[in-house]
Amino acid sequence: MKEFEFVVTDPVGIHARPAGNLVREIKKYVDSKITLTKGEKTVDALRLMAVMGLGVKQGDTVTFRIEGGDEEAVAADLEAYLKENL
Repeated sequence: MKEFEFVVTDPVGIHARPAGNLVREIKKYVDSKITLTKGEKTVDALRLMAVMGLGVKQGDTVTFRIEGGDEEAVAADLEAYLKENL
């Protein structure tokens, strides 16, 4: 299991379009189970409505947990994606 935190810098947070793009990016990692946590709530990062339901806003810290597959590579790729897009 690999875990990392990310502080959202996008001024509108993770609303519909960024959430859809994030889910699309996560679908690339078919050998990994990825969850997203904000506060006490954890959701499957492949579920668009669940990701949007977290209500992530600018400045919020979220935690990604990757299990299975090449966890280190997936975490590095996902973190790079987040820095460029959120």
